[in-house]
Amino acid sequence: MNRMGVTGLPVVKVVRAILIFSLFTSPAQARDNTATVGQADKKPVSANIIKTEIFAKPGHFGNPKISPDGERVVYRQQLGGKPYLTAARLYSDTKKRIAIPDNVDLLWYRWAGNHKILFSVSAVVDTSRGQRRHTGLYVTDVNSGASITLGRKTQGYDGDNVLYVDPTGTYILLSMQRSIYDYPAVYRIELENNEITRVIRRQSQIWTWIADNSGVVRMGLSQIGGTLKIHYRRAAGEKFRQIGKIKEKDDLEEALLDISHIVSEADEGYVLSNKKTGRFALYKFNYLTREVGEMVFGHDENDITGFNLNDSGTALESVYFTDSRDRIKWFDADLAEHQRKLDKALPGQEAWIQSKSRDGKRMIVYVTSSTDPGSYYLYEPELKKLAWFASLNDKLDTEKLARTEYVKYDARDGTTIPAYLTLPKNRPAENLPLVILPHGGPFGVRDTLDYNTEAQFLANRGYAVLQPNYRGSDSYGEAFYKKGSGEIGRAMQDDLDDGMDWLVGRGMVDPDRVCIVGGSYGGYAALWGVTRNPERYRCAASFAGVTDWDKQLSYDGRFLRSRYEREWQDEIRGDEEFDLDTVSPARLVAQLERPILLAHGKKDSTVPFSQFKFYRSELEKAGKDAEYIVYESEGHGFSDSENEKDWLDKLEAFLNRHNPAY
Repeated sequence: MNRMGVTGLPVVKVVRAILIFSLFTSPAQARDNTATVGQADKKPVSANIIKTEIFAKPGHFGNPKISPDGERVVYRQQLGGKPYLTAARLYSDTKKRIAIPDNVDLLWYRWAGNHKILFSVSAVVDTSRGQRRHTGLYVTDVNSGASITLGRKTQGYDGDNVLYVDPTGTYILLSMQRSIYDYPAVYRIELENNEITRVIRRQSQIWTWIADNSGVVRMGLSQIGGTLKIHYRRAAGEKFRQIGKIKEKDDLEEALLDISHIVSEADEGYVLSNKKTGRFALYKFNYLTREVGEMVFGHDENDITGFNLNDSGTALESVYFTDSRDRIKWFDADLAEHQRKLDKALPGQEAWIQSKSRDGKRMIVYVTSSTDPGSYYLYEPELKKLAWFASLNDKLDTEKLARTEYVKYDARDGTTIPAYLTLPKNRPAENLPLVILPHGGPFGVRDTLDYNTEAQFLANRGYAVLQPNYRGSDSYGEAFYKKGSGEIGRAMQDDLDDGMDWLVGRGMVDPDRVCIVGGSYGGYAALWGVTRNPERYRCAASFAGVTDWDKQLSYDGRFLRSRYEREWQDEIRGDEEFDLDTVSPARLVAQLERPILLAHGKKDSTVPFSQFKFYRSELEKAGKDAEYIVYESEGHGFSDSENEKDWLDKLEAFLNRHNPAY
């Protein structure tokens, strides 16, 4: 990565080794370390091959968030094979490490005031109805080190639906069921001692509660049959009243599902609606009359995926969307100017203001590109200083990585499919071996121009890599989404096959040298690809892939939900009579003719390990050609770099046996 500064905004090189933070030392030491920076188809020689251990992320540091007062940063890291949250005081050697409980996945974390860290985890629980996914909350005081569990002793499966966090860190508002058979109520939970007070009683059929930025619960959404009902109040002292019914096919259905932020103490605010264009855009909105007003911001081709209000909840701060890459539009003039300066200081990169102190004097900036896994900077605008304090993988020689290109091709039914193509460096783009790398999800997710470890690893080994944003992928509008609804294992899979045909037709790929690799839903697509079309694919590799849809959706009915559909049946079945077994690899092992590599983490709470076990059992009974990898300490992804290295090594060896690059 080229770290260059511009006049008035110096880039300060603080450290070149991950987890060695010069920013987390004394002020005198930090001043000493500050310095302003100015400005043919043959197997590749070994010097161009990047070692697997370098691709595997060292330390797994990531996602730092600055405290409201700007004095501390909390970040995720891996130490000794165990996950931690580490809170470090800037320009000091003071650190507090929070051990994540065993046998859970860390979902998210954030500051609650200046001294407390709130974090969510998920786990697999055994019930009389089979395995289910359960989420829960913890809070840690970084001053005392005390941690407590938040919520009721008995409650529903969702224990992390936080509606509001008090800026002083005194309490939160949590939407929570008393049991799995109950509707959720809203509770105030004291972060000091988990004292619980109900503030909104449960109401029949209301499953979703929404609060504004001042901590007032303003709206409840209920659904009976195909009708969505809206219950609304303007202020805390008022009673909720039903203000409207939206039938399932009403134009406003999607808009109402995207009222994620309510302007404090006002009936006027904003909503994401696709009513007028078929793509989500940001409009002014009257909560009381349900009237959609003028468009505030939209895009000609892509959905607006979200928006933020300022800290007080009184004004629009930003909207974000993705075209070929992720983008943000700032409505706050100061933040827009900061973004302009960052973009100028870091040309050719994506610079994201990831978090900021409440006074805006300190910000965490994340910088990345398709050939850079990313670095974090501390930006102090008043000091005109941009200090690089950590890299996700500083050992990578970015000159050896391949550029990723945003491309489009036509599927067999004429639908245009966006995709990302990464070609190996120093090799003619003719008759290349291909790996198709579908993303997870499948709904509400898409690939972008961000750095992708597997894509770069495979390209470095000599493969062309195609990442299709198949129909149903996020941010391409309602028409594109609906073409994917009910098409899992069918038209969605056709889009992957058609991407292969497009590259073959251009002479870039050898049709006899194609494999498919993926994780989560992408792992399912890989397994289904070789099961459905063995004539196309020589092999498949899956990490954490779904193998049986009935079992997965019984475990977590929300797995396939998106902003467009409230019921997963609409997402996968399409036709109510459709048999999920006909698109489930575990139910059709007799059809499998190609070798597969099957890997899974035992602690996975998104796609449970039972999906792996059931498929392995069926494969072994049928005597199929399969290799198995079990990662005892991993969840729905890699947190240990040794395990990630092992996966990449075994993936490379598997491909070398069944689809060698040279």
